[in-house]
Amino acid sequence: MGNKEKRKISISYIIKTIFFIICIILLLIGMSIIYKANKYPDKVPDVFGIKPFIVLSGSMETEIYTGDLAFVKIIEPKELKTNDIIAFRNEENTVTTHRIIEVIKENGQTFYKTKGDANNTEDASLVSTEAIEGIYIGKISKLGNMLMFLQEPIGLVIVLLVILVIGMIWLYATNKSDMKKVMQEDEKYRKEFEEFKRKKQIEEQSNTQKEKVHK
Repeated sequence: MGNKEKRKISISYIIKTIFFIICIILLLIGMSIIYKANKYPDKVPDVFGIKPFIVLSGSMETEIYTGDLAFVKIIEPKELKTNDIIAFRNEENTVTTHRIIEVIKENGQTFYKTKGDANNTEDASLVSTEAIEGIYIGKISKLGNMLMFLQEPIGLVIVLLVILVIGMIWLYATNKSDMKKVMQEDEKYRKEFEEFKRKKQIEEQSNTQKEKVHK
């Protein structure tokens, strides 16, 4: 097999190894999401401490827009301060992302007064530390519109599984293709070797006959 063919197979092997590692990571992430969703049904499951939320209202414009995919990071409530944007569960048990406008301490407990940037009034209820999902760290504009089903843990798991299935099909197809190429190369070099042996035998027979003539 030539150096060029060997290099191609080596690169293909590296790509497959990287993909296999990614598949394992995605599988572990999916299992982690399912586990956390079942163990903590009142919390949104995180991936390495990061939680995705689809923004369903314009209460935080112009910072965050409807249809954006927002990301929040799990944080110790004591680290939160005025002007931080947080995701929290409201009285209806739905997730809201608003800005802290005041930190209130009462009887050894901490509460947060919040308000949407686009709202004229502050939120009616204070946010307790137990209701906080995390602190806002960034967004992907409009991606949420395409990923509405990710609002539920099972949605994210389905996406991961689809990626895995597509990847496995690709892996199988490339493996089959590589094996076919290897077999073709082996057959090619086998024929070349057989031809070399045949010519060598003819050459040896010719030399033997010449020696007999000279004798």
